[in-house]
Amino acid sequence: MGYVDDLVVGLGNPGARYARTRHNVGWMAAERLVADHAASWRSRFSGRYAELRIDGSSVGVLAPETFMNDSGRSVGACVRELRVPVDRIVVVYDDIELAPGAVRARAGGGLKGHNGLRSMADALGSPDFLRVRCGVGRPGRGDPRDVAAYVLSAFEADEDPDALAAEAAACASAICAEGIDAALARWP
Repeated sequence: MGYVDDLVVGLGNPGARYARTRHNVGWMAAERLVADHAASWRSRFSGRYAELRIDGSSVGVLAPETFMNDSGRSVGACVRELRVPVDRIVVVYDDIELAPGAVRARAGGGLKGHNGLRSMADALGSPDFLRVRCGVGRPGRGDPRDVAAYVLSAFEADEDPDALAAEAAACASAICAEGIDAALARWP
């Protein structure tokens, strides 16, 4: 394993308890990307790491296993070793501001209270990484859960987390292959 052109980071929490929760859709997208390219995971950088090729580019895929709030520790170690520039890092994460099932590409931006993004920005010294926002919505009217409990809960029966993860993986792949502008045209 050597240097990579791009790094895709799927945010999530380790453990069976969190496996299919809204907060782990980033992990699910990373798993889909690795499976789609028949790559293999290795334990590395306090997480799971794989390398694959997308349209001739070498792409690292990282699923930090440090818990969401400490994702930066894993990502920072990976970026330091592989020397990936911040503008070549693509982070896939759950976004409560988007409707369930929506996927949007984004270049940089704010942290909006997302502790995984904050941890990464702190570790990298910049929030200017690229993003794949995965819509999980907010608790509905009458839902007694606060936002934290909501994102740590399983998807509802009428939601399709596998389709969301597949679309997010396609968006991340397009960012790596075609660049952020092309991805923004398809996932505005």
